[in-house]
Amino acid sequence: MWLPNIIIIGRGLKDKVAEVALTASNGQPVLIVTGKTAYSIYGRTVSEAIGERIDIEVHQVGADFSQELKIIHTILSKKRFGAVVGIGGGKVIDISKASAHKAGVRFVSVPTVASHDGIASPMASVMDSSQLYSIMVSMPFAIVADIDTIEKAPHRYVASGCGDLVAKYTAVRDWKLSHKITGEYFGDYAASLAYMSAEIIFKNAKKIGRREQDSIRTVVEALISAGVAMGIAGSSRPCSGSEHLISHALSRLMEEPPLHGERCGVSTIFAAFAQKAAWKKVKSALSSVGAPSNLSELGVDEQTFVKAVVMAPDIRPDRYTILHKLRLTESDVRQMLRDAELN
Repeated sequence: MWLPNIIIIGRGLKDKVAEVALTASNGQPVLIVTGKTAYSIYGRTVSEAIGERIDIEVHQVGADFSQELKIIHTILSKKRFGAVVGIGGGKVIDISKASAHKAGVRFVSVPTVASHDGIASPMASVMDSSQLYSIMVSMPFAIVADIDTIEKAPHRYVASGCGDLVAKYTAVRDWKLSHKITGEYFGDYAASLAYMSAEIIFKNAKKIGRREQDSIRTVVEALISAGVAMGIAGSSRPCSGSEHLISHALSRLMEEPPLHGERCGVSTIFAAFAQKAAWKKVKSALSSVGAPSNLSELGVDEQTFVKAVVMAPDIRPDRYTILHKLRLTESDVRQMLRDAELN
């Protein structure tokens, strides 16, 4: 099992980030990886706080994912760093996490948005030859989530995080199905923890949509719990099933795909319908939080989504899901989209 050593969630955590960075690095220099927007919102303040205690270097990532991995790897290979601190959204966290893992140094996750569960998982989404795929990396040594900062982000990002969380509803079912059909290991505890992350969104969807007090913290806590579930399972299985395969397929088919969590949310409705599960509950929750709940709201045309569903099982042939069992035709998918009110 891979678990974070430190998890801090609260408000006004600038100094806490500095303390954690010092602990993670054992007094050695710290590489801070951030983005342009994240740096102006939070990264500059945090970098200054860390820099008062220890030697730092700050790198702002650009648009080219693969190139940034090479640049950061070069930085880490030329100087001895004790830790990498990633301050930003999904792209920054994934690049930082993958780079720290490759260099064998500790990683501190400091999210500025709550858009997906990568903020606290041992998985990273990386780009290679224009293809997005997930790799297993080290679990973050620490996660420091400053709610004051995360609340400032556009609501779309929180809604996306909710889409990634409701996906656990179908992911756990796919995991159980695989255990039954293929004999794959199934962990009750990891599955229960992931499932709870989805249930907490179902329970609090309206509060999150209204952005009631502490509702954003609820989403952050659920995202971190989902990441911990993957650490316990030793894979992304509790949190990633057929709905994630469809999401990955969409990212390959579209030049500018919607956010990961947005794709996962709508795909979860479809996957739940395929599983004969409570798809209307998923659809209602997504609508309540303000996330896309049909293809039109997602910004994906029917033909592209149909292709994504048909392509999905081949993205990971080793990960058995309801889509591998059903092997849907394009005609099947179109009919299911109508029946699940996704058109």
